[in-house]
Amino acid sequence: MTSATAASLPSPTPLRADASVIGLVGIAHLISHYSQLLLAPLFPWLKDEFQVGYTELGFLMTIFFVVSCAVQAGSGFVVDRFGPRPILFAGLALLGLAAFGFAASTSYAMLAGFSVLAGIGNGVFHPVDYTLLNRRVSAPRLGHAYSVHGITGSLGWALAPAMLVPIAIATSWRVALVCAGVLSFSVLLVLLFSRRHLALPPLPAPAAKGATSAAPAQGSFAFLRIPAVWMCFAFFFFYAVALNVVQAFAPEASRQLHAVPVALAAMCLTVYMVASAGGMVLGGFLAADPSRCERIVGVGFGLAACVAVVLALAHPPGALVPVLFGVMGFCAGIAGPSRDLLVKRSTPEGSTGRVYGIVYSGLDIGQALSPLLFGVLLDQGRFSAVLLGLAVVQGVLIASAFNVRRVRRTAVIA
Repeated sequence: MTSATAASLPSPTPLRADASVIGLVGIAHLISHYSQLLLAPLFPWLKDEFQVGYTELGFLMTIFFVVSCAVQAGSGFVVDRFGPRPILFAGLALLGLAAFGFAASTSYAMLAGFSVLAGIGNGVFHPVDYTLLNRRVSAPRLGHAYSVHGITGSLGWALAPAMLVPIAIATSWRVALVCAGVLSFSVLLVLLFSRRHLALPPLPAPAAKGATSAAPAQGSFAFLRIPAVWMCFAFFFFYAVALNVVQAFAPEASRQLHAVPVALAAMCLTVYMVASAGGMVLGGFLAADPSRCERIVGVGFGLAACVAVVLALAHPPGALVPVLFGVMGFCAGIAGPSRDLLVKRSTPEGSTGRVYGIVYSGLDIGQALSPLLFGVLLDQGRFSAVLLGLAVVQGVLIASAFNVRRVRRTAVIA
């Protein structure tokens, strides 16, 4: 009995093994987030090239995230069935092909078609990433793993405008997108050479043998009956709306409101994402105590909402606007690791890919719908409304986080 119990317990994971998994998953996540912003930084060039407005360009992001949402919800089941590694490789390859396709596009319809391809590639990452982290990284380092995962995502968002805009200015927007495709395939090669770190051992079999009668009762879709899963879904929906506003519309709205030079306005998103990464470093330590994750989310997004209100209603000098974006990003970043713990604490054993696939599809739905509202506001010149809308959504995030805790505690008591 004692030996069997000891054999079933996982052995301590060496730091180097954990670090390898965290690093490889992190650079893949960087490419996922980088690819989400392949087009947005190039909107000024695409607007002139294809003679379309911000609403039409925003609809390309809607296409991307609608497709990504559908793929993400389904890919969680595929990841649980076949393992995350081949799915990860396929996603990176599709993102690289989509970047090359964008570069070769000669019509708006071609951009829309390759947005579909990019959405398919992007849809696999969260089920893959969290399955790898939750099953390969030891529990004491999981908060830091989530922190690194969030940091690399933010750096991917920061890298996109920082890399694509200068290349487009120096050469052309097509060359910038070719370089993006090369970057995606370069990371794919790194992961292929290091693929042994991404292999998962099979799940333990005793549950299948000893609880055969419980298997039909649980089923593959049993997790859908857990209210906390849907509360997490709602939280990530609103998180994505806020994030999309920051990525695609808030810098331009701030530029128009505060007479920020174009070059300085282009820095706002990069400053936000780099500061967000810094906030996630602190957030990784704060998340060491999972019991306070809702409070951390509330404080982080509460402060971020205050900054958004300042940008909407106050009159800061143009040079201060990127600094305010940095403060807002740092506050939102602090909440990042605790945000991911909200999902883990609501996930039943053995359903990681499925739960994260469904919950994180809320990200894609939010980013798909957000441009339809905020793109119209920007086209109408309602710049303050864009930033006030951002503050309202950030406020809703606070209520959503505490609602997740309330539903989870109710389920435990029941």
